[in-house]
Amino acid sequence: MFKGSFPALVTPLKDGSVDFDALKRLVEWHIEQGTNGLVPVGTTGESPTLSHAEHEQVVEAVVATVAGRIPVIAGAGSNNTAESIHLARHAASVGADAVLVVTPYYNKPTQAGLIAHFTAIHEAADIPIIIYNIPGRSIVDMTPATMGELAKLPRIVGVKDATGDLARVPATRITCGTDFLQMSGEDATALGFNAHGGRGCISVTANVAPKLCSEMQAATLKGDFATALAITDKLMPLHQAIFTEPGLCGVKYAMSLLNLCSEDVRLPLLPVADETKAQIKSALEFAELL
Repeated sequence: MFKGSFPALVTPLKDGSVDFDALKRLVEWHIEQGTNGLVPVGTTGESPTLSHAEHEQVVEAVVATVAGRIPVIAGAGSNNTAESIHLARHAASVGADAVLVVTPYYNKPTQAGLIAHFTAIHEAADIPIIIYNIPGRSIVDMTPATMGELAKLPRIVGVKDATGDLARVPATRITCGTDFLQMSGEDATALGFNAHGGRGCISVTANVAPKLCSEMQAATLKGDFATALAITDKLMPLHQAIFTEPGLCGVKYAMSLLNLCSEDVRLPLLPVADETKAQIKSALEFAELL
């Protein structure tokens, strides 16, 4: 069910509020463009600055608009286990296909604490769980050995790996087994990730280039790495430009150039600087998207 290109979906804003009309248009556009699944209210969906009510409303709107046509993996991460349980239960209740749960940030649990956190969510919510390992943001790195312990639980089905370490993929295959889903959390290395045994990417760039990202993923999954490399070459300047500043801000600006949504973000983030805007515009032109 979960393979290919899954945009880490932005949450469109208008006058400081969630723009649900734009959100629904984005969902339809992604399905038309060949997106394989959607991941609302992750970090790129501005989960840190959405209220709990907004978070739940966005999940509900995306699930309802998708209407079963592609999978929805709802963000349900928190450094508060009880809050993650609440978000996971809500996602299950409205029909999401899985939840994405980040390793707890800021409070820096041990590996034993990570096992306890994810086990508690697993036991409390009847929905598949994908672990989100991103030590650059959370300051906690879940080791392959820890992931192997969690993979024994029936509803912990995979990982979004944003370590940037391609050697992690085979290491995780050894501890978790070949059926354990591994999805890249880094656009620039997504091709190599799949070559090592991954099955997709939860992507920021796919918000603005869904067709190309989906085609690249499809090529890797068929073993056609020549086609995948040609698409990666086309997209690499965009991957880099978007992340010159926080990727959410960069991709929202790129989307605004294509009239997909506004570039508005919530504090403490700001719209990208003029120099970054020029880089993003040039990268869109290079990829023949603008």
